[in-house]
Amino acid sequence: MDAKYWLLGALAVSGMGMGDAAAQVTAADYERAAKMLGDRTAPLVDGGVRGVAWLDDGSVVYGASAGGKTAWLRFDPASGTTAPAFDHKALAAAIDKANPKGKPADPDKLMAGGFKRDGDALRIDLRGSAYRCDAAGCAALAKPASGTEPGAASPDGSRAAFVRDWNLWLRDLASGKETQLTFDGKPDYGYATDNAGWKHTDNAILVWSPDGNRIATFQQDQRKTSTMTLVATNAGAPKVEQWKYPFVGDEHITMIERVVIDLSADTPKTVRLQMPPDQHRSTCSDDVVCSEGWEDVQWAKDGKTLAFVSTDRGHKSAKLRVADAATGAVRDVFEETVATQYQSAPALDSVNWRYLPESGEFLWFSQKSDWGHLYLHDLATGKQKRQLTRGDWNVAKVAHLDAASRTLWFEGVGREAGRDPYFVHFYKVGLDGGDVQLLTPEDANHAIAPSKDGKRFVDIHSTIGTAPVALLRDADGRQVAELARADLARLQAAGWVAPESFTVKARDGKTDLYGQMFKPSAFDASRKYPIITYIYPGPQVGSVRSRSFQPAHGDHQALAELGFIVIAVDGMGTPMRSKSFQDAWYGDMIDNTLPDQVAALKQLAARHPWIDAARTGIWGHSGGGNATATALFRYPDVYKVGIAESGNHDNLLYEDDWAERYHGLLEKKADGTSNYTGQDNAAYAKNLKGKLFLLHGMMDDNVPPQMTLLVVDALVKANKDFDLLLLPHARHGFGADSYYVMRRRWDYFVRHLLGVEPPPQFELKPAM
Repeated sequence: MDAKYWLLGALAVSGMGMGDAAAQVTAADYERAAKMLGDRTAPLVDGGVRGVAWLDDGSVVYGASAGGKTAWLRFDPASGTTAPAFDHKALAAAIDKANPKGKPADPDKLMAGGFKRDGDALRIDLRGSAYRCDAAGCAALAKPASGTEPGAASPDGSRAAFVRDWNLWLRDLASGKETQLTFDGKPDYGYATDNAGWKHTDNAILVWSPDGNRIATFQQDQRKTSTMTLVATNAGAPKVEQWKYPFVGDEHITMIERVVIDLSADTPKTVRLQMPPDQHRSTCSDDVVCSEGWEDVQWAKDGKTLAFVSTDRGHKSAKLRVADAATGAVRDVFEETVATQYQSAPALDSVNWRYLPESGEFLWFSQKSDWGHLYLHDLATGKQKRQLTRGDWNVAKVAHLDAASRTLWFEGVGREAGRDPYFVHFYKVGLDGGDVQLLTPEDANHAIAPSKDGKRFVDIHSTIGTAPVALLRDADGRQVAELARADLARLQAAGWVAPESFTVKARDGKTDLYGQMFKPSAFDASRKYPIITYIYPGPQVGSVRSRSFQPAHGDHQALAELGFIVIAVDGMGTPMRSKSFQDAWYGDMIDNTLPDQVAALKQLAARHPWIDAARTGIWGHSGGGNATATALFRYPDVYKVGIAESGNHDNLLYEDDWAERYHGLLEKKADGTSNYTGQDNAAYAKNLKGKLFLLHGMMDDNVPPQMTLLVVDALVKANKDFDLLLLPHARHGFGADSYYVMRRRWDYFVRHLLGVEPPPQFELKPAM
């Protein structure tokens, strides 16, 4: 390293003048930084609320923090009283009894969930087991003596459908009795199988009819789909993992053949929908499964018909269809086609269309006005009846629809003037027209948990710098009760400082971009700080982790404590703004928001004299790892140090649905190139000037490790120096190696941006 560069870096850390001695970054500094990680800061928040769950009697269960402990409470809106939801010590004792060889359960730190009323008792899911708690105490519920495959429970909770040997089975949860439902499933041509390439589980993908008499699912054909192979690192003969993984441009990819399993007769019957095989696609993500299940399939209340959306391979069209469950007859109702890609919500994993056969209508989400809005259509003709929401803002998520009052409740962003356009608010509107009504007036980000009947909702509102307040409101937004109000006194006493929001202009010099900045808790405006950008380029999410209060946003604040300014900016090409904003670089995914990131750096450096724009770092994971390498290769005079973790450096080598959605189908040209030529990082590796650290888990079954190894190969051929860490057993998220990777990340920036040596082999571990 150049001696002058080293000295300037050291002086920046210490805040001393040119003639002063250079500072060091010590183990004590790393200890202080570690105290800003989430597992250290979260216990210091008092009055925080998590795990909100509504019960069928209208009461709500939630976990409330205080003094590093969590109390699970139950609030009854009818009486206005709050009481413990269960006996915490009794549940801990029941857990220990059911798991005598496991780690003793701490009654003050129970990670409970899956709450459900069972008469006068409460059923609780915890650690993969179920427990029943009543006034007499708690006890583990016996598991039926049957298979262990994960099941999808029926509406009444008495049965579960599951996959075994490529066929669909039914398990009675009380007796354990199992019934085989299909018989022609075979390898790679099974029923309800969960395999999106990047994700492959044993879960059953299906939707029960409301009466529990029918199941909508599919027979998934992957017989000609490409195969992914990973080789484990172990003593002796290597163990091989293989599964079906379709790639961009493959002739044969995964298809689904839609079926209905009729359970109403003594003998189950399989009804095949009368249509060709459908693409393994959805309106919500690069999988058929969304945040709340297979949401692109919706049953009528009487279970006689079901609606579903067929999406073409490139996601340019979405076709609403209705099927007769008894005959399998299918009717096309409505189709929307767009120039880029259709989605049923402005962000990942939500579906905002609704099947309303009882009124002969359907609700449709469209961005045809450049903004995401709701439209009511006639189910018989497909024609639009009326537009329900309008304006330069987005409906984010449909939360509840009451057919009797013809009222719709939904989350929205960007509607309230003068506020952060990413702040979520809650609204209602009538299906027959009328004004949209704001139900959450506070200038903050609102996390909403509506009751199943839509009569009430829990609203936890906060900003990145203000403590959360948990309110219970009625359907008109009136406050029923304050459940909790967080106190940050202990957190602030431990040195925590809130991140700061900022706004800059995008690459076009006109569009506002929103970001967050993390400074050292002992920030000194007279110093010069290197700046590190955390990046996730989208297009399905952005770089900013949360706009609500968080005791830690990853390790952003921890990294800042070591002497850096850390920023995250949502550039053009990310969601929750206009459709044109998200589509800004459709067909050119190597853009990776970097023109906006560079523009943000320049503006912040001009605005703040304590930012040293000559010492810039960048890091990211997955798509952010891809973007980091792109930054070092295509902007080598801007970014000097980069850490690229688990990057999808060439989307031709990633599962088909991702890039084909956001970049387009593979188009080969007469000269041998394609629309994907020049979209991979290896093509630009020869431009590297700065310090690049590549990391990848060798058992990454999401982004395969050859993505990084191809960049390594290109760097070697270009005679470039770089750093590489391959984790033999790690998958995409690094798992048990995460804290080691975090420490190595800190080391790399300290060494190459601050110009000093980090404490040798500091051991960063999870909090006990």
